Amino acid sequence: MSVDLRTAVGSLELLNPVMTASGTAGHGAELASYFDLSRLGAVVVKSLASFAWPGNPAPRVAPLPAGMLNAVGLQGPGLSAWARDELPRLAATGARVVVSIWGRSVEDFAKVGKELAELVAPGAAAPFVAVEVNVSCPNLEDRSRIFAHSPEATAAAVDAVGEAGLPVPLWAKLSPNTADLVEVAGAALDAGAEGLTLVNTLLGYFVDLATRRPVLGAGGGGLSGPALHPVALRAVRDCRVAFPSAGIVGVGGIGDAEAALRMLLAGADAVQVGTATLADPRAPVKVLDGLSAACERYGFASVREAVDALSLGTDALSPGT
Repeated sequence: MSVDLRTAVGSLELLNPVMTASGTAGHGAELASYFDLSRLGAVVVKSLASFAWPGNPAPRVAPLPAGMLNAVGLQGPGLSAWARDELPRLAATGARVVVSIWGRSVEDFAKVGKELAELVAPGAAAPFVAVEVNVSCPNLEDRSRIFAHSPEATAAAVDAVGEAGLPVPLWAKLSPNTADLVEVAGAALDAGAEGLTLVNTLLGYFVDLATRRPVLGAGGGGLSGPALHPVALRAVRDCRVAFPSAGIVGVGGIGDAEAALRMLLAGADAVQVGTATLADPRAPVKVLDGLSAACERYGFASVREAVDALSLGTDALSPGT
């Protein structure tokens, strides 16, 4: 049986549902020496602001028994430097590029949205296929709260980017660290997001017994990897039930084809491979290579059949026990 891997996230049609996750594949074509980037559904670059940002003090990454803790701190060169130095090489690989953006304030999001719009020549196709608005970052206008913990702040950030009139869909990348995830997701969609990326990392902290110090230079950080997988599945399922027509990208603990298929069954239109890539740079393409066999093994002729397999009941909205 030949499995049809095509899918769509909202209006964006993709050859297959496997992407990189922002922050785990660099700003450009870093993974191109390991596999053909054009094979993936899309390459999502590390989040960019309108300004250069140094990130957090080292150490920034620590392996844990069930995943990884990181506090890289959104280090990046700024959008204009990225567009000059990284985007041409990435585009030359034939990859479909999703630009992830962040800001410290609503004004920052508006500015980076305008700078992205300036990269699109009149009458020409954009050099990227979607923009992922990373609202899972501090909001300096609200006592450094995370945008994605507030429906109002999330809507303001998404709307600010949308004001730039970008000719590609917006996705909102949301945080699992809130009991109001569905409400926040609804606010993002109402503000103009066409899709949701679910989810960013869980807040975590870990101590080195020998040094009696936290393992990360910034103290706490974000937990990712296998421990995040059930949390991400729940978030995807809740939002798919609440918003049947929204585009949804599932991310969290996807290191093999079965985890990817599980995310599709929960209701994601596509998936992103993140932490696994740091251990094995070929992880995204290995997930892709295994997906056809996994679909066949479990009786799915296409990705879309898997996405639509579970009826949209109320199971995800019932409280845990």
